[in-house]
Amino acid sequence: MVRRPVYVLNGTNLNMLGRREPHLYGGTTLAQIKDRVEALASELGITLEFRQTNHEGVMIDWIQEAFERDAAVIINPAGFSFDCIPILDALKLIRPPLVEVHITNIHARGEQYQHSLVSLIATGVIAGLGASGYLLALRHIAEILDEPAPA
Repeated sequence: MVRRPVYVLNGTNLNMLGRREPHLYGGTTLAQIKDRVEALASELGITLEFRQTNHEGVMIDWIQEAFERDAAVIINPAGFSFDCIPILDALKLIRPPLVEVHITNIHARGEQYQHSLVSLIATGVIAGLGASGYLLALRHIAEILDEPAPA
């Protein structure tokens, strides 16, 4: 069986994980998360693209690339979550599944962090489970991709 590829897209400041506010985000780096996600993807037989950017236009280009490849998407939009309509519009191109991941529980944080625009269109949201949220999202997508197509 040939599965759709999966893009794991990471937004602003996630390149600083492990050093940025470790009391909130923990000590795990994005490189460590990438290694774990790539290992699981290999185990599940999934072709994976794992990327991070601090630039809105780059993120939009990657989302459009994922669309062109008919990829499922896991996105931690980080700061793009709360006010980036162009990224929201690009994500509307993605055929489900589209899973939003946040390392922290954004609903337990300050008001400015509680209303993700991406959540409006995501097929699922994982928040507050730390780096393991990425692995849960990938397992979920693998299950969906394995489901037989409706007749």
